[in-house]
Amino acid sequence: MARPTQRARTLSQNFLADRAAAERVARLVSPDSRHPSLVLEVGAGKGALTVPLARRSRELYAYEIDARLVPGLRARFSDSPHVHVVAGDFLAARPPRTPFSVAGNVPFSRTADIVDWCLTAPGLTDATLITQLEYARKRTGDHGRWTLLTVRTWPRHEWRLAGRVSRYGFRPAPRVDAGILRIERRPTPLLAGAAHRSWRDLVELGFSGVGGSLHASLRRAHPRRRVDAAFRAAHLGPGALVGEVSPQRWLRLHTELTG
Repeated sequence: MARPTQRARTLSQNFLADRAAAERVARLVSPDSRHPSLVLEVGAGKGALTVPLARRSRELYAYEIDARLVPGLRARFSDSPHVHVVAGDFLAARPPRTPFSVAGNVPFSRTADIVDWCLTAPGLTDATLITQLEYARKRTGDHGRWTLLTVRTWPRHEWRLAGRVSRYGFRPAPRVDAGILRIERRPTPLLAGAAHRSWRDLVELGFSGVGGSLHASLRRAHPRRRVDAAFRAAHLGPGALVGEVSPQRWLRLHTELTG
């Protein structure tokens, strides 16, 4: 039989022990008295985050993949009929049809898959995820650099870094600190329909070049004079690397090159 620490490593489990961090996540999901009607929690673990989420939601589905933790969770929330402990993999869940929020201290090894699930769920309003700090910083431009995923999804989703959690706030402690990643679906997309499709094409073209030169990549599909004018309008130098271009400047490039 696997020891608890071995099982935790296999499932990429680092249980949250920092109560202040748990409360902060719950407040981000529900910042005022208007509690979200439906919250899905990724990886309930031992319930550290489930407790404040239960206080601030009208209906909570807490998913836990480790079957050994489920009986304890169900016993802990037996007097809370609006809390439903679900034994199983969150990634196998079908997204609700009604608007919902996602929150969780996610297994670091499965962060990318969980983020993809959230981005493709039509009813998602927001996701508040505890991830590796480096992942959260990379996705939110905190290093002054931006990734393809963030820029491509920006017209429909806003990404931001909402806090930091010390590695010593987990049991067992991971090797690195964690970050609180916030993904919010915009009530009204910045671009829709054909404009959104042209945005995706432009961004993917920009990130497809060799050496990171955005100017050279865009010239593969647009005349140099238009690219030059678009760069001037976006206040970019011709040598700007693609990762250095913020979503706001991408929006100006899109306007100039597709308008």
